[in-house]
Amino acid sequence: MPPATPARVNDFSIKIATVNGTGSASANTLLMKSIFRSGIPVMGKNYFPSNIQGLPTWYEIRVTHDGYVARSGRIDIMVAMNAETYARDVKEVAPGGYLVYDSTWPRPALLKREDITVLGVPLAKLCNENFNGVRTRILMKNICYAGVLAALLDLDLERIRALLAETYAKKPQLVDSNMQAIQLGYDYARANFTCPLPLHVQKMEATAGHLMIDGNTAAALGCVFAGATVAAWYPITPSTSLMDAYKMFADRMRVDKESGRKNFAFIQAEDELAAIGMVIGAMWNGARAFTATSGPGISLMNEFLGLAYYAEVPAVIFDIQRVGPSTGMPTRTQQCDLMECAYASHGDTRHVCLYPANPEECFYMAVQAFDLAERLQTPVMVLSDIDIGMNDWMCPELKWDDSYRPDRGKMLSREEILKLEKFYRFVDKDGDGITYRTLPGVHPKAAYFTRGSGHTQFGTYTEDSSEYQLVLDRLLVKWATAKKLVPRAVIDATANSKVGIVSLGSCDGAIHEAIDLLKGQGVGLDYMRVRAFPFSEDVEKFLAAHELLFVVEQNRDAQFRALLTLESAVEKAKLRSLLHYDGLPISSAFIVEGVLAELKPRAQAAPKGAAHG
Repeated sequence: MPPATPARVNDFSIKIATVNGTGSASANTLLMKSIFRSGIPVMGKNYFPSNIQGLPTWYEIRVTHDGYVARSGRIDIMVAMNAETYARDVKEVAPGGYLVYDSTWPRPALLKREDITVLGVPLAKLCNENFNGVRTRILMKNICYAGVLAALLDLDLERIRALLAETYAKKPQLVDSNMQAIQLGYDYARANFTCPLPLHVQKMEATAGHLMIDGNTAAALGCVFAGATVAAWYPITPSTSLMDAYKMFADRMRVDKESGRKNFAFIQAEDELAAIGMVIGAMWNGARAFTATSGPGISLMNEFLGLAYYAEVPAVIFDIQRVGPSTGMPTRTQQCDLMECAYASHGDTRHVCLYPANPEECFYMAVQAFDLAERLQTPVMVLSDIDIGMNDWMCPELKWDDSYRPDRGKMLSREEILKLEKFYRFVDKDGDGITYRTLPGVHPKAAYFTRGSGHTQFGTYTEDSSEYQLVLDRLLVKWATAKKLVPRAVIDATANSKVGIVSLGSCDGAIHEAIDLLKGQGVGLDYMRVRAFPFSEDVEKFLAAHELLFVVEQNRDAQFRALLTLESAVEKAKLRSLLHYDGLPISSAFIVEGVLAELKPRAQAAPKGAAHG
């Protein structure tokens, strides 16, 4: 007999193992939304294959009354719907947990673990008896397990029905069939098991003022609000949904009310090279333009990014990072493009990069990216990843200030041009490294050649060493200016510890939870989340103030740590890497284990009374 599971209300994780292409996404989203609508903080992570149909896929739902947004590293309930992965799925269930499976076909091997409870539900049999058609029965089997979980977790069936009505508002006939499948699973579970389980939900009021949204949708909305009117792209997982979302929003919000004419250009290019070329051309002409891609696309864009950097043309690029190298695993997450983006292209280049931690920041940083690109006259890359971009996150409702006006930077108007005695494109008049620019066609007096070849501060071609070096050195002055303009790091030093954690992007949620867990074990840590490259002054201060620093990132080669050692004065000996790169989102358990593995031996070796804060 398995050990009795202590009651845990609104604090457990569910993992659902299915086959790609069987309609499980609808059931999983329905479950997560019904929990969210019950006022309970919840998180969903989708682990899907890169083919269309037939391979294993998993969906992880974490119910967390504390509002954590990362994986815990523990699975309490496994719904095993894929015979191919049974052995693997059973192993993942935590002791005292539950396994739900389709008992239409006996699976004696499932009963080998005596420390978990196995709940067999004849899902296929129930659906075969109540629905016609092979495809319908497959789809309804997945909806049926949602009904089983509804009973086991004590979810409100009326809330589920309301969600189905919203989902299928244009196909009301589907509401009844889906609800029938849910009721079948619900009734079977209630009749055969003790419901609810000790792990169940209870209504809260913790989701008010929040929404569920993925990072790609939030970034696309940010582009619309930032005033972007040109989007050029080439399809690549996992960035395509960002472009799809932009078009959806633009079709609603970028249309002239009187004429019906669309006020935006949406261009699918022949490849990533053409896409970034179109973006650079559009921004050179004065439009706000962007592209979205992933690591392989950034590789192809390198030459054009060098052109935009040296010719000082604004551009905005969203890099939704995925597993590399080469094609890698296109539907798994990593933070493996940090170095590639920071120094993209040949020669001496440094690029402004923004690192959002969640969909909320994807929205706001989209706007910041356009303002920074135009103010600094340079490419700006927003480095999200597949975890942020394609998973549903609970975020505070997005807010917008209607008084916002785009920051076009040092862009001369016709009136200002006419007052000039002479216009020189690359002369730094203000000492900040940023020169004044003009748009094509404003006035002949402000015409100039946009060169990717060696040029003087007056815009003329040169191979003169000193003239070339003068322009290249000014770009370093502009880089120093960028340090003052990019988003500052988010720092929590309330632990007043000599030990700190440094990280960026989607590691943030797992780190917050890990810090709470470590605090419960008497280990206090300060935390800094870097939000941009170049690193601002506050980053230097935090690094200098701590004796030991854990650098948490999601790649094999410690790219963020390498950037810190290259671009700050931090002592390399102080840095300890915690590297997570299996393609799944990082968990709090991984960080806790890594920190304790380093600190426990130190504590044992330290003189009596010494501590790490």
